[in-house]
Amino acid sequence: MNDAQQRVFAALDHFRIELPSWGFANTGTRFGKFIQPGAATTIAEKFADAGMVNKLTGVAPTVALHVLWDLPKGEGSVSEIRQLEQQHGIRSGSINPNLFQDQSYKFGSLCNPDPAIRKQATDHMIESVQIAKALGSRDISLWLSDGANYPGTQSVQRRIGWLTEALATTHAELAPDQRLLVEYKPFEPAFYFTDLADWGMAYTMAKQAGPQAVVLVDTGHHALGTNIEQIVAWLLHLGVLGGFHFNDRKFADDDLTLGSIDPYQVFRIFHEIHAHVASGGSHDIAYMIDQSHNLKGKMEAMVQTVATAQELYARAALVDQAKLSELQDACALVEAEELFRNAFFTDVRPLVQAWRTSKGLPADPLAALKESGYVETIGRERAAKNASSGGSYA
Repeated sequence: MNDAQQRVFAALDHFRIELPSWGFANTGTRFGKFIQPGAATTIAEKFADAGMVNKLTGVAPTVALHVLWDLPKGEGSVSEIRQLEQQHGIRSGSINPNLFQDQSYKFGSLCNPDPAIRKQATDHMIESVQIAKALGSRDISLWLSDGANYPGTQSVQRRIGWLTEALATTHAELAPDQRLLVEYKPFEPAFYFTDLADWGMAYTMAKQAGPQAVVLVDTGHHALGTNIEQIVAWLLHLGVLGGFHFNDRKFADDDLTLGSIDPYQVFRIFHEIHAHVASGGSHDIAYMIDQSHNLKGKMEAMVQTVATAQELYARAALVDQAKLSELQDACALVEAEELFRNAFFTDVRPLVQAWRTSKGLPADPLAALKESGYVETIGRERAAKNASSGGSYA
């Protein structure tokens, strides 16, 4: 086994990526949705689809769950989830609270001016922690849509205090092995300000909440031109990078397939992580897909994304960190950049396929999905249910 193969195999051996339950269901654009006959309509179908992706790729053993959509009975839904885990050979991953869909959250949830609504939202956070404990899930993943659309209509400063209190209360309920992942987003649905608008705000809130709170980076949640890999490097340096929600975007939070627009950016992000590990840092980072495809087939897009993530992670592992450090210190700009670029332009697909074969997995999981007939089967079985679901966004 040559050096390149050793690097790629070692990297892929510990790379795992979580699947989103909602990525298998019919979800819409901001204007409407186009129904897919094979989309999952129940939590059982979501687990079946996620289990199939893991069977084909071998690196997606967990599925992220959304409390409102996947556990409508709260802890009362746990027994059903446990049965599905055993049936499909995958586990529950991150637990995602829903603080944006209830009508009471029109003016915010954890940051709502009404203390009764803030308590409702905080209670939901605590319920999410309890669900995670019951399922043995480590991470509670918070995306907060709170914010305001018009100047002067909300107190920015008081909302900081309310949010600090809510996250501290939630943190106090965590088990010793659990984490609270705090996500940020510069806009949408709030357009004047969002209460957690950037990584600095998320970091500050995480630090104030407690030592088990860390930052979650969604690659789509940034302004155009943002140097996401620098943010990643800072979060690694500060010891608070908890994980990622992976997708891609051309203009804003588009939920496009990972690497479909800018694979070089994903490579650069992975490089910072490899560099951190090479210097003795931890690679205990939760990687998750956060995509809801409206045009691509759900199953095909998910398998394609997992495969792309593996390939870009493997490319980044090919960077000779010791040699790169020498060139950087010597300010050998062209040589350093060429070393970096050569790793990105390396076709690692044969190496990734060899790794899959060594694990008894299909060399080409996308082709294996097509050959399995799974997409056609679920299309026939679910078509009638999906046809009656309607095409409006709501």
